[in-house]
Amino acid sequence: MAAASAQRGGGGLSLCLASAGVVKALSIAAFTLAWTHSIEKTAWQEDWQVAPAGLTLQRARIKGTGAGMEPPPEARLIGGWFQWSPQPTPRPEVVLGNSDAAGEWHLCHAGRCQTLSEIFGHPIGANVTTMRACENP
Repeated sequence: MAAASAQRGGGGLSLCLASAGVVKALSIAAFTLAWTHSIEKTAWQEDWQVAPAGLTLQRARIKGTGAGMEPPPEARLIGGWFQWSPQPTPRPEVVLGNSDAAGEWHLCHAGRCQTLSEIFGHPIGANVTTMRACENP
């Protein structure tokens, strides 16, 4: 998986992950979110930026096409991945659901990828995880 370049959170920002009442703060300014489509079993990756206005999707990649996962018209096939850069719109939060059919979300930074369960230190199961920019604790 391609990992976004890691940076220390500028201006005291972190990426905060919340699941089942537990919050984890990661001092990163950029990360890659990676997962497998639950039906097509195709790899997806998204590069995100953490900023005061929220989380901004910088670039998306998908390894193939199929049911409900057609890349947009501006996508280009590069190295076996359809890649595109959506309109950079900050989002106050991003909510991730888990599916037993697809496996877990992976968060990658500094050349290392971890499942959300590894980050939280316990299985998160079907719990929803919310991501948002937050102040460093």
